[in-house]
Amino acid sequence: MSGQASRSDEKKRGRGRPFTYRAEFAGQAKKLCELGATDFELGEFFDVDIRTIYRWKHDHSEFAEALAVGKESLDERVERSLYQRAVGYSFDSEKVFHFQGLITRAPIVEHVPPDPGAAMLWLKNRRGDKWRDKQDHAHSGPDGGPIKTESTISLTDAPIEVLKYLASQVAK
Repeated sequence: MSGQASRSDEKKRGRGRPFTYRAEFAGQAKKLCELGATDFELGEFFDVDIRTIYRWKHDHSEFAEALAVGKESLDERVERSLYQRAVGYSFDSEKVFHFQGLITRAPIVEHVPPDPGAAMLWLKNRRGDKWRDKQDHAHSGPDGGPIKTESTISLTDAPIEVLKYLASQVAK
Protein backbone atom coordinates (compact mmCIF):
# COMPACT_ATOMS: atom_id res chain seq x y z
CA MET A 1 0.00 0.00 0.00
CA SER A 2 2.24 2.80 1.21
CA GLY A 3 5.70 3.10 2.55
CA GLN A 4 4.31 4.02 5.97
CA ALA A 5 3.69 0.58 7.45
CA SER A 6 3.57 -2.99 6.32
CA ARG A 7 0.80 -5.41 7.16
CA SER A 8 3.02 -7.09 9.78
CA ASP A 9 3.51 -3.70 11.49
CA GLU A 10 -0.26 -3.25 11.55
CA LYS A 11 -0.67 -6.57 13.35
CA LYS A 12 1.93 -5.51 15.91
CA ARG A 13 0.48 -2.12 16.64
CA GLY A 14 -3.18 -3.21 16.58
CA ARG A 15 -5.86 -0.59 16.20
CA GLY A 16 -4.36 1.89 18.62
CA ARG A 17 -3.25 5.46 18.11
CA PRO A 18 -2.84 6.37 14.40
CA PHE A 19 0.42 7.36 12.79
CA THR A 20 1.71 10.83 13.46
CA TYR A 21 1.14 13.30 10.64
CA ARG A 22 4.20 14.24 8.59
CA ALA A 23 4.56 17.27 6.31
CA GLU A 24 5.24 15.17 3.19
CA PHE A 25 1.76 13.64 3.49
CA ALA A 26 0.27 16.85 2.02
CA GLY A 27 2.16 16.48 -1.28
CA GLN A 28 1.38 12.78 -1.50
CA ALA A 29 -2.31 13.38 -0.79
CA LYS A 30 -2.49 16.14 -3.41
CA LYS A 31 -1.08 13.85 -6.11
CA LEU A 32 -3.45 11.05 -5.11
CA CYS A 33 -6.45 13.43 -5.24
CA GLU A 34 -5.38 14.60 -8.70
CA LEU A 35 -5.62 10.94 -9.73
CA GLY A 36 -9.14 10.73 -8.30
CA ALA A 37 -8.54 9.29 -4.83
CA THR A 38 -11.33 9.66 -2.26
CA ASP A 39 -10.77 10.32 1.45
CA PHE A 40 -11.37 6.62 2.11
CA GLU A 41 -8.69 5.68 -0.44
CA LEU A 42 -6.29 8.17 1.16
CA GLY A 43 -6.85 6.36 4.43
CA GLU A 44 -5.98 3.07 2.76
CA PHE A 45 -2.84 4.58 1.22
CA PHE A 46 -1.60 6.03 4.50
CA ASP A 47 -2.78 2.90 6.32
CA VAL A 48 -4.97 4.88 8.72
CA ASP A 49 -8.67 5.03 9.45
CA ILE A 50 -10.74 7.56 7.48
CA ARG A 51 -11.37 9.42 10.75
CA THR A 52 -7.62 10.09 10.90
CA ILE A 53 -7.80 11.66 7.44
CA TYR A 54 -10.64 13.89 8.70
CA ARG A 55 -8.58 14.77 11.78
CA TRP A 56 -5.54 15.63 9.66
CA LYS A 57 -7.68 17.89 7.47
CA HIS A 58 -8.96 19.65 10.57
CA ASP A 59 -5.61 19.93 12.36
CA HIS A 60 -3.25 20.63 9.43
CA SER A 61 -4.32 23.40 7.06
CA GLU A 62 -1.65 22.49 4.47
CA PHE A 63 -3.07 18.96 4.28
CA ALA A 64 -6.64 20.26 3.85
CA GLU A 65 -5.47 22.75 1.20
CA ALA A 66 -3.57 20.01 -0.69
CA LEU A 67 -6.71 17.87 -0.83
CA ALA A 68 -8.83 20.81 -2.00
CA VAL A 69 -6.36 21.76 -4.76
CA GLY A 70 -5.95 18.15 -5.89
CA LYS A 71 -9.69 17.54 -6.05
CA GLU A 72 -10.35 20.92 -7.74
CA SER A 73 -8.10 20.12 -10.71
CA LEU A 74 -9.88 16.81 -11.19
CA ASP A 75 -13.29 18.53 -11.01
CA GLU A 76 -12.15 21.00 -13.68
CA ARG A 77 -11.11 18.13 -15.93
CA VAL A 78 -14.52 16.49 -15.55
CA GLU A 79 -16.20 19.83 -16.24
CA ARG A 80 -14.21 20.24 -19.48
CA SER A 81 -15.07 16.67 -20.51
CA LEU A 82 -18.77 17.22 -19.82
CA TYR A 83 -18.71 20.40 -21.89
CA GLN A 84 -17.00 18.62 -24.80
CA ARG A 85 -19.53 15.81 -24.60
CA ALA A 86 -22.39 18.35 -24.57
CA VAL A 87 -21.25 20.21 -27.70
CA GLY A 88 -19.56 17.35 -29.55
CA TYR A 89 -15.94 17.13 -30.61
CA SER A 90 -13.59 15.71 -33.24
CA PHE A 91 -10.35 13.83 -32.82
CA ASP A 92 -7.62 12.36 -35.01
CA SER A 93 -7.74 8.62 -35.39
CA GLU A 94 -6.55 5.87 -37.68
CA LYS A 95 -8.49 3.36 -39.71
CA VAL A 96 -6.85 0.00 -40.38
CA PHE A 97 -7.77 -1.86 -43.57
CA HIS A 98 -6.88 -5.39 -44.57
CA PHE A 99 -7.18 -6.07 -48.28
CA GLN A 100 -5.60 -8.94 -50.23
CA GLY A 101 -3.10 -9.65 -47.48
CA LEU A 102 -1.97 -6.04 -47.14
CA ILE A 103 -2.57 -3.99 -44.03
CA THR A 104 -3.13 -0.31 -44.75
CA ARG A 105 -3.43 2.44 -42.15
CA ALA A 106 -5.28 5.60 -43.06
CA PRO A 107 -5.43 8.71 -40.86
CA ILE A 108 -8.98 9.97 -40.35
CA VAL A 109 -10.83 12.52 -38.24
CA GLU A 110 -13.64 11.04 -36.16
CA HIS A 111 -16.51 13.11 -34.81
CA VAL A 112 -18.46 12.48 -31.61
CA PRO A 113 -21.87 14.16 -31.93
CA PRO A 114 -23.30 16.32 -29.14
CA ASP A 115 -24.99 14.41 -26.34
CA PRO A 116 -28.38 15.90 -25.39
CA GLY A 117 -28.19 14.42 -21.88
CA ALA A 118 -24.83 16.07 -21.24
CA ALA A 119 -26.13 19.34 -22.69
CA MET A 120 -29.17 19.29 -20.38
CA LEU A 121 -27.00 18.51 -17.35
CA TRP A 122 -24.67 21.36 -18.25
CA LEU A 123 -27.53 23.83 -18.76
CA LYS A 124 -29.38 22.82 -15.60
CA ASN A 125 -26.25 23.42 -13.55
CA ARG A 126 -24.89 26.49 -15.33
CA ARG A 127 -28.20 28.20 -16.16
CA GLY A 128 -30.55 26.78 -13.57
CA ASP A 129 -32.80 29.83 -13.65
CA LYS A 130 -33.78 29.01 -17.24
CA TRP A 131 -33.30 25.24 -17.50
CA ARG A 132 -34.14 23.65 -14.17
CA ASP A 133 -36.90 21.04 -14.00
CA LYS A 134 -38.64 22.67 -11.05
CA GLN A 135 -41.04 25.46 -11.87
CA ASP A 136 -42.44 27.87 -9.31
CA HIS A 137 -46.18 28.40 -9.40
CA ALA A 138 -47.94 31.15 -7.42
CA HIS A 139 -51.10 30.16 -5.63
CA SER A 140 -52.33 33.60 -4.71
CA GLY A 141 -54.47 36.40 -6.04
CA PRO A 142 -53.40 39.85 -7.22
CA ASP A 143 -50.62 41.45 -5.16
CA GLY A 144 -50.06 38.19 -3.25
CA GLY A 145 -53.53 38.26 -1.66
CA PRO A 146 -55.97 35.38 -1.40
CA ILE A 147 -57.59 33.89 -4.46
CA LYS A 148 -61.19 35.10 -4.76
CA THR A 149 -63.81 33.01 -6.47
CA GLU A 150 -67.19 34.21 -7.63
CA SER A 151 -70.14 32.15 -8.82
CA THR A 152 -73.25 33.44 -10.58
CA ILE A 153 -76.34 31.42 -11.27
CA SER A 154 -78.96 32.34 -13.83
CA LEU A 155 -82.43 31.67 -12.43
CA THR A 156 -84.38 32.73 -15.47
CA ASP A 157 -84.93 29.14 -16.63
CA ALA A 158 -85.24 27.58 -13.14
CA PRO A 159 -88.46 25.69 -12.28
CA ILE A 160 -90.87 27.50 -9.97
CA GLU A 161 -90.31 24.92 -7.17
CA VAL A 162 -86.57 25.75 -7.07
CA LEU A 163 -87.31 29.49 -6.93
CA LYS A 164 -89.77 29.00 -4.03
CA TYR A 165 -87.23 26.89 -2.15
CA LEU A 166 -84.45 29.46 -2.60
CA ALA A 167 -86.76 32.26 -1.52
CA SER A 168 -87.62 30.36 1.68
CA GLN A 169 -83.93 29.84 2.44
CA VAL A 170 -83.08 33.51 1.95
CA ALA A 171 -85.95 34.54 4.25
CA LYS A 172 -84.59 32.53 7.16
